[in-house]
Amino acid sequence: MAEDSFDPPDWDRFRALAHRMVDDMLDHLSTLRDKPAWQPMPQAVRASFESPLPREPRGEEEAYADFVRRVLPYPNGNLHPRFWGWVQGNGTPLAMMAEMLAAGMNPHMAGFDQAPALVEHEVLRWLAELMGFPSGASGLLVTGGTMASTLALAVARHAKAGFDVREEGLQSGRPRLVFYGSTETHGWAKKAAELLGLGRSSFRAIAVADHRIDLRALREAIAADRAKGERPFCVIGTAGTVNTGATDDLVGLAATARAEDLWFHVDGAFGALAHVSERLRDRVAGVEQADSIGFDLHKWMYLPFEAACLLVRDGDAHRAAFASSAPYIAATSRGVIAGGLPFADRGVDLSRGFKALKVWLSLKAYGADKLARMIEQNVAQAEHLARLVEAEPDLELLAPVPLNVVCFRYAPSGVAEEGLDALNEEILLRLQESGLAVPSGTTIDGRFAIRVAIVNHRSRRDDFDALVGAVKALGAAACGGCR
Repeated sequence: MAEDSFDPPDWDRFRALAHRMVDDMLDHLSTLRDKPAWQPMPQAVRASFESPLPREPRGEEEAYADFVRRVLPYPNGNLHPRFWGWVQGNGTPLAMMAEMLAAGMNPHMAGFDQAPALVEHEVLRWLAELMGFPSGASGLLVTGGTMASTLALAVARHAKAGFDVREEGLQSGRPRLVFYGSTETHGWAKKAAELLGLGRSSFRAIAVADHRIDLRALREAIAADRAKGERPFCVIGTAGTVNTGATDDLVGLAATARAEDLWFHVDGAFGALAHVSERLRDRVAGVEQADSIGFDLHKWMYLPFEAACLLVRDGDAHRAAFASSAPYIAATSRGVIAGGLPFADRGVDLSRGFKALKVWLSLKAYGADKLARMIEQNVAQAEHLARLVEAEPDLELLAPVPLNVVCFRYAPSGVAEEGLDALNEEILLRLQESGLAVPSGTTIDGRFAIRVAIVNHRSRRDDFDALVGAVKALGAAACGGCR
């Protein structure tokens, strides 16, 4: 049998196709504003994804043509200038090309004696500096905020359990380990509790005051748990809650954690990066005091999915929670595996992709100061939108705007309170289906809100003016004039 390969038999022909791919994607990115923010997928296109498994080759050109026809036109819209749904970044052209370069090199990022590993070490050092962490802090690039914070909780569990949790597990009759966060804590906390064998009931959801954790209620919960013979080990602070963008009193949480001998973790999925800006730093004061912090680079650093960072102040504690050895991956004094596999010792993955390259190229190309200005721009846009809402008698702001999330609703005087939730959900769906803009929805104090989460480097103030006009028009149409 003749031996084969997945390399193209005709490199020049493949080169032409590759150039076309680059040109098509740059055309797509440069014309985003001319496209709808989102469009429903026709049923015929949806049905076409039920095709049988391909057995025979169709060729690179035909496969790519399928992508152009059936995939590229139907994303969720997060690249678009008027996408503000959930908290999803937009990516950049340079970072897109970095992904291609990273895939072309295809390094194994457990470590090894190679330049890509040094890139990741350098990126982690830069990110620690941006977050105000000490130079000796440890870190790891991971898929997203959920994984970053889950790994942080595993480090906290090992460091504060009071016994060797890696060796003994959680089935040895020890006191129950419990940890704390506000009722606004992201859902990763309960998922992590399940995954780490702690159980969902080990997470204590503490009440909030003005959307921030109530420190007095936290201290009372810790005392009550200790009185029951349970073992508190960690408290979570949030920098930028999902619903409203609020930030807990992180300085107060840090002091409480120190006084109670608890690990202090900050979930800074998007909000922590406000620390990059000197003008905004006080809004997330205390992130630099955390024992660990998780934050997404594919949100407020505007990079393509996936890229998030875990930073741990105590590098020894980080490695102690995950490091393991085996003869087939033992470090040598020279050669390819000299220096070992340091990134494998900081998490659960052995095989890892080259996420660091898009971060490295972006920071080198644009600098941290431009990143700070872009974050400031988004916050200014949120403040602009809030002013627009407050100036309109038929619109109502449902929460303060401490950072970059604006929650509001259409509330004309002619509609009873009990009808406003359904009306605003209908406005949201019509707005998305129109393709004009994509905000998302949430519930604030029992009221349905149109939620605008701004981490979009392509948005302009005119886009928010258009959003307010569309909400008013769609609202009036949905309720038949209302008056």
